[in-house]
Amino acid sequence: MSADRFADAARTLAGIAARMLGWRPYEFWAATPDELAAALTVPGDPVALPPEPQAIAALRSLFPDTPETFDG
Repeated sequence: MSADRFADAARTLAGIAARMLGWRPYEFWAATPDELAAALTVPGDPVALPPEPQAIAALRSLFPDTPETFDG
């Protein structure tokens, strides 16, 4: 993603977070993409299915430095 596209997407999402969630800029930038998605998703109405094991395996092959486990 180009820097311009990232900036445009970030600006749009920051505006949505401000209007719909009342988030201030520092709250938007402190949130993870998953936290933002969870905050904007209607409970019981998932936006997307979780990735299938094949998709995860493909991503791991593209990004081999990603740890196999996350200790939190």
